[in-house]
Amino acid sequence: MSDVNEQIAAVEKELRELPHHKATDHHIGRLRAKLARLKEREIEAGSRKGGGGGGYSVKKQGDATVVLIGPPSAGKSTLINLLTNAQSRVAPYAFTTVSVIPGMMEYKSARIQILDVPGLIEGAEEGKGRGREVLSVARGADLLLIMSDPKRTAAIGRIIDALEKNGIRINKTPPLVDIEKKMGGGLAIHSNLKQDLDNETIKEIAQEFGLKNGEITIKEKLNMERAIDAFSANRVYTPALFVLNKADTVKSKKENYIYISAQSEMGIQSLLEEIWQRLNFIRVYLVKREEEPNYDNPMIMRQDQTLKDVAEKIGSEFAQLHSKAKIWASGSKFPGQEVSMAAQVVDGMQIRFL
Repeated sequence: MSDVNEQIAAVEKELRELPHHKATDHHIGRLRAKLARLKEREIEAGSRKGGGGGGYSVKKQGDATVVLIGPPSAGKSTLINLLTNAQSRVAPYAFTTVSVIPGMMEYKSARIQILDVPGLIEGAEEGKGRGREVLSVARGADLLLIMSDPKRTAAIGRIIDALEKNGIRINKTPPLVDIEKKMGGGLAIHSNLKQDLDNETIKEIAQEFGLKNGEITIKEKLNMERAIDAFSANRVYTPALFVLNKADTVKSKKENYIYISAQSEMGIQSLLEEIWQRLNFIRVYLVKREEEPNYDNPMIMRQDQTLKDVAEKIGSEFAQLHSKAKIWASGSKFPGQEVSMAAQVVDGMQIRFL
């Protein structure tokens, strides 16, 4: 690990000292890609350490996993105890939570696993205060609740920065770049958009990540960071909500925060609905053969999924046995409409597999 740290320091030093102008763009692109690759190795080492016991290896359960992340004493433990069956120790001093505390919340028939992790302090991305272990847990989240209080709103920006440095992209989508690897022929770049980065710089970045031959099709205007992200294997793209706890007396509120009080249960219902929406959850209802359509058997799915995904969730053998379904209520043109497994699910849809 010390060897990787030394290499990172050397590349950062070269980047600081290198003149930044058009003639050095290619070299800067390769150096920044090399730095990103080295930091990937650093993150992987931290993840292995995080998964090696001590309460940091938690099996994902339920329909989704939400990770509560924030500075010490932000009220995360109080919130998870309120929402779930967890018993996370609560005390009025920092670092009460010293391992991952899992809890299971039920909302609108969904079972949502919530993980309370130790508070992140400044320098967490460098390993301070169990930072790397916490960040390794965050990488596996379906949704992050980044939580602080009205007196420490700056902590949210610092946490986002720490997450970004560890390859976790908050409320972003992956770069619109298609990569087709080939056995030979070098690299070919295609794009209908005028790029700020020239093709040689993009090739330098790709080659630093081990891509020597292939077709690269770019469908968005890339800056250097997005270009590096396109070739990096360790990036994760995670939705997040920004929650301010202890907000009972706050009068002036900003739109990008959710204001709650875990102690007095203020704003909790709104928070639950926001969690549901950001997870893109919907409910569909399974109808057995010879049974009238009903709402007795809900199943949690996501908005972009299909009937095939519903069948796969029931079981792979079940999915192989069915090639079409009848649907009622939401999404159907008429009651009992027969559709293919490619049909997209809609909230409230009733389904009988044929």
